[in-house]
Amino acid sequence: MESNLCTFLQTSPYCPSMFLGSSKSHVQIMQSPTNRAYSGDQLSIPRLKFEGNRRLYVVKSMSRAEIYDSAGVEAKATEDVKEIVNPVYVPTPSNRPLRTPHSGYHFDGTTRKFFEGWYFKVSIPERRQNFCFMYSVENPAFQKPLNSLEQLQYGQRFTGVGAQILGADDEYICQYSKESQNFWGSRHELKLGNSFALQKGKKPPNNEVSPQVFNQSVVEGFQVTPLWNQGFIRDDGRTPYAKTVKTARWEYSTRPIYGWGNVGSTQKSTAGWLAAFPVFEPHWQICMGGGLSTGWIEWGEERYEFQNAPSYSEKNWGGGFPRKWFWVQCNVFKGASGEVALTCAGGLRQLPGLNETFENAALIGVHYGGIFYEFVPWNGVIEWEVAQWGNWHVTGYNETHKVELEASSKDPGTTLRAPTIEAGFAPACKDTCTADLTLKIWKKTSDGSKGKLILDVTSNMAAVEVGGGPWFNTWKGRTYTPEIISRALNLPVDVEGILGSVPFLKPPGL
Repeated sequence: MESNLCTFLQTSPYCPSMFLGSSKSHVQIMQSPTNRAYSGDQLSIPRLKFEGNRRLYVVKSMSRAEIYDSAGVEAKATEDVKEIVNPVYVPTPSNRPLRTPHSGYHFDGTTRKFFEGWYFKVSIPERRQNFCFMYSVENPAFQKPLNSLEQLQYGQRFTGVGAQILGADDEYICQYSKESQNFWGSRHELKLGNSFALQKGKKPPNNEVSPQVFNQSVVEGFQVTPLWNQGFIRDDGRTPYAKTVKTARWEYSTRPIYGWGNVGSTQKSTAGWLAAFPVFEPHWQICMGGGLSTGWIEWGEERYEFQNAPSYSEKNWGGGFPRKWFWVQCNVFKGASGEVALTCAGGLRQLPGLNETFENAALIGVHYGGIFYEFVPWNGVIEWEVAQWGNWHVTGYNETHKVELEASSKDPGTTLRAPTIEAGFAPACKDTCTADLTLKIWKKTSDGSKGKLILDVTSNMAAVEVGGGPWFNTWKGRTYTPEIISRALNLPVDVEGILGSVPFLKPPGL
């Protein structure tokens, strides 16, 4: 099944001075020391000096170092030093600003079919590169593959932990284990980690630890929080259909700018308050609509260092992925005078019940200038026309605004894995991070037509995806929400506030 699907996928705190679309960042790229011996005649790494609002970056090769600003103009370096970027680790505070609902790990300890997945992205506009970190756990009630007796009792279950990265030039790396005893997740905060391999005599961390403690204990693995992401993984050779790198190592800190809602307001559940209950699965939560990250990534033989790079995070959980889906996300835009962050997705998901009944679900969320523009089925309508690959056209409206986005890509894309009910951690979707994108938002006039154009931006760094299937032809869809559900979701129910006052009633993950 995996090979057939593979074939199909291959063919078929707020700061006004920081712009997520044009952040004051700089990037250095150099040969990585990972698994290599350095000779004495290699160039040292220059320190960069900011001049006004320009971004500077360095392209480092064995023979020369070239330093450019964001406009591609050659700039000068100052004194030689060994490194430019040194990310600062800060432990996750309690009651942190911009925390969204559903930041925690939703596993409830039961044996029902369950997965949870996390996605973190860092964009480097100067090089038109993105790094997408994806972590997942499947059926953690079973820490090892089921034996014959357990399969008779519980049915087929796939187990394990996966770490995969879609990196520079859409290259890929994946490490996976069928065992999950070394995985941990925080019940109510965006903190998780896993140890694939440990230092001799060391125990795996079971909570957030300092980078030093992590490196002293973990040989291969990762840990991530809202403010920190680090790890080292080694490709396990399970991806012959994609261009891969052998190893990846990373450490970077993050300063959230947007959660999922207006800056300064209570952050929202992406799928509404009903997401607190195990219905309408899978659930989905944008944890950070936009942030600024500082650190480094060693990607095969290259090392990328960056400051204030636009970043993003989201997660999903439940019994399994939708039947089919599409997704568009971007934090790097041209044409805006403030911060812009876009997330758009739609899927065909199964409704609870005995019959196989499915519904179209979709949303568009845009953060711009500290304001959140939300287009969801319970406050409006979303329509889409998405090709098998290469074109995404989505429109939406709510009571006050209209939105339209169009993305396209001529790149072939890279097949990624997802935790599926049918085949476990298997190839299930195709992505690229170099799509062209236009995004527009209008105010609505009194008669419902397009009024004042308040946002008109473009990008050539959009992340796009199609997944599941079958995708026999272009998918045209439109959301529809029954009136009773729409009214329920529009009720001002603060599930977290209600259940949070009685801790033992607060479900995991919320």
